Amino acid sequence: MEIVVVGRHTEVAERFRRHAEDKLSKVSQLAPGAQRVDVAVTHEKNPRLSSVREKVELTVRAKGPVVRAEASADDRYGALDLALDKLHERLRRAHDRRTRNKRRGEGLASLPTTPIDEIDLAPAAAETDENTTEDLAPQELGEAVEFQVPGSPVVIRNKLHQAAPMSVEDAIDEMELVGHDFFLFIDSGTKRPSVAYRRRGWDYGVIALDTTCECD
Repeated sequence: MEIVVVGRHTEVAERFRRHAEDKLSKVSQLAPGAQRVDVAVTHEKNPRLSSVREKVELTVRAKGPVVRAEASADDRYGALDLALDKLHERLRRAHDRRTRNKRRGEGLASLPTTPIDEIDLAPAAAETDENTTEDLAPQELGEAVEFQVPGSPVVIRNKLHQAAPMSVEDAIDEMELVGHDFFLFIDSGTKRPSVAYRRRGWDYGVIALDTTCECD
């Protein structure tokens, strides 16, 4: 398993690299299929944020869904430990889910999830108007298109994804794996486009769309 440590606008000492590699070497025990772990270290220069000035982001890449975790602290060693705790919990949840699905006699049908900040953007945000917005809609899976609202600094990014139907429980598991606050999916029970989102702590919400309406 490859471990890659990078610094974003900051230098990463060799001592920290060795420490991170030693800590992350145990990831393969929870994720035998892991091929690579990316470690991104960011330093916050604002003195008002000194208590969280060091942020560590961990990304485990395997054949299945990408699993992410991040944490901030006043030093990068502490941030790494906090991020590792989150990562281990998400990897355990992924393992439990695989075991649960295997017992049900059904495999995990969801597609690999790529963090939003790791998807290649369109070449540039093009200015558009109401007559050309539809022309800029993505036509192929994975394609991303950006356009700027005329007379406004607002830039809208439009991307086309493929979604495999899944239960609400599996959708929340997927959301936890990538560390996002929301997850868009097709509910296998209702067949409706739905979004699961985090409320507070371990409380979640689900919003579904009524697709029976007629649209012009």
